[in-house]
Amino acid sequence: MSTSNNDTSAKTPKTARGERTRKRLLDAAEREFGEHGFHTTSIGEITRRAKVALGTFYVYFDSKDEIFRDLVAHMGQVTRAWIAERVAGSADRLEAERQGVKAFIDFARAHSDLYRIVMEAQFVAPDAYRDYYDGFAKGYQRNLKEAAERGEIRSNDPETLAWALIGVSVFLGLRFGVWDKAGSSEDLADTVYDLLKHGLAVK
Repeated sequence: MSTSNNDTSAKTPKTARGERTRKRLLDAAEREFGEHGFHTTSIGEITRRAKVALGTFYVYFDSKDEIFRDLVAHMGQVTRAWIAERVAGSADRLEAERQGVKAFIDFARAHSDLYRIVMEAQFVAPDAYRDYYDGFAKGYQRNLKEAAERGEIRSNDPETLAWALIGVSVFLGLRFGVWDKAGSSEDLADTVYDLLKHGLAVK
């Protein structure tokens, strides 16, 4: 994800303690931006929530804009890692899709600030917003292509399929992970699994 400074910044922490402090700042930024939005949130509010000195912020980030961009990239990485861990060991691609939908809904329920931050990124940092979804799509395309080569799913345009399936998860997460958390994520994933396996047409 090209807007992330996580891998290339000169301010990348060199110690485990530094990594922990940087993560505290990102966690605090997630809560502040999620609750109050980019424009209302101040660096001082982020550092107070993180329980670090104001000057410590500038050890890791140059500005509020930079931490917001890094947060969007960080949240993408955390989300993908969460899902990857939960789909690992799936019997085939369709089962991985079922597990992936469940994992995404569960993640959205645990991180409801994600939606406000990512949606706001459309206007605050549109390149980071696109990179967030491109990061999902690239891996998704590869997984679908490999699954088709193994004969687990029909061969089709993996890019179109990847973006369509991302859309399914994004809006299910919004509806059942943020707006209304009632209902079993397992049951929701089963419905999507049935759709993917059998389609909409009456057999």
